[in-house]
Amino acid sequence: EALLSFCIATWAVYRKAGRAAVPPLSKPGRKFALSFSPPMIAGLLLTIALYREGLASLLPGAWLLLYGAAVTNAGAFSVRIVPAMGIGFMLCGVCALFSPAAWGNAYMAAGFGGLHILFGLVIARRHGG
Repeated sequence: EALLSFCIATWAVYRKAGRAAVPPLSKPGRKFALSFSPPMIAGLLLTIALYREGLASLLPGAWLLLYGAAVTNAGAFSVRIVPAMGIGFMLCGVCALFSPAAWGNAYMAAGFGGLHILFGLVIARRHGG
């Protein structure tokens, strides 16, 4: 799933850059990558460590929290609503970390599904995608 997500995101970046007639690895693109990547790499490593230690129940909270940190960081180079979306992911992650483990999938759906759809609609409406 992570590989599929990465492929879709890469395709979307190249598509949007092509429509804007800007190289994907232009200065803003590099800034985005350099600010988004560290929390995502931390998430990958933390996933491996938590899974090995039998603490997979903490993964939904960790994933939401670190993805939110990545979006908040990268959103500094985007429209104002993007960092707000990142904070929403972080709040969802905090709730997931301190809620019963059985609620993890619901938080994942609310965060990765609900927040992406909600903010995606707002961004598409206000900023054209």
